[in-house]
Amino acid sequence: MSLSQSSRTFDPLSDVLTVLDARATRRTRLEGSGDWALAFPARERLKFVAVLRGVSWLLLPNVAPQRIEAGDCCLIGFTEYVVASDPALMPIDGSSLYAEGNDLVRLGGDDAVALGGGISFTRGNAAFLLDMLPAFMHIPSTSTGAAAITAVLGLLDAEAGQPAMGNDVVTARLAEVLMIQAIRTFASASDTTHGWLAALVDPRIGRAIQCFHADIARPWTVADLAGVAGMSRAAFSAAFTHRVGQAPLAYVRRWRMTRARAALAERYSSVSKVAASVGYTSQSAFGHAFRRTFGAAPRQHTA
Repeated sequence: MSLSQSSRTFDPLSDVLTVLDARATRRTRLEGSGDWALAFPARERLKFVAVLRGVSWLLLPNVAPQRIEAGDCCLIGFTEYVVASDPALMPIDGSSLYAEGNDLVRLGGDDAVALGGGISFTRGNAAFLLDMLPAFMHIPSTSTGAAAITAVLGLLDAEAGQPAMGNDVVTARLAEVLMIQAIRTFASASDTTHGWLAALVDPRIGRAIQCFHADIARPWTVADLAGVAGMSRAAFSAAFTHRVGQAPLAYVRRWRMTRARAALAERYSSVSKVAASVGYTSQSAFGHAFRRTFGAAPRQHTA
């Protein structure tokens, strides 16, 4: 996924998705009638499930059964889950039904129809985003902004029903748009005060995160970030940790290391240049931070 930005409107979500090379990997369809329940394992990707017709249920660990209706969209992180016609049913393995490239599963009829898809990330770096997103995000069709999701779903369904030239590219781009629109809608409609998305939409904490992502090599301090947010150092640190779940400089270090590992994997830059690009004037300090984060030296990611 390639996204360009101006410095005035730098968007941390676009930055993260670009560096992690987020891209749609597969689109699937499920049609079912009667009793059915399919279980799927946890995978290091962001999964979307959107209901086109009827009613289904999603079951996840430590979450009450979620009823999803036509027009609803859900995002599922790194967790196992079950999709079913009835939450009381015992599921069978759903992955085997989609094996060997099979993208359509029919279970007795089409009273319920759902589209699914996965958004993958560069190997090893997905945790930066998945760890900060809720394991489950439900965007009802009644949500403010859901009209855009409905429009994209209609295009996806039509494209899948009448394959034409460029079909794979079109459906992949539509799946990526759907994922971003679902995140946007969830973030703006959710009443949660915790998590990275809540931090991004917070006027003060979000401004600090935006400025950091726009100038990652700057020698940021908590006082610098607090100044951008218009808060005292103590108040900013407490609010940031409450929202994001980690201290400001822990977030700064983790994103720098994630971005550095992505750059090293491309093998176009030396370790010293990558270190400088993420704010380290000392290659030794960079190597220490890298090993502490990933358990391996930077050069092991350039081979």
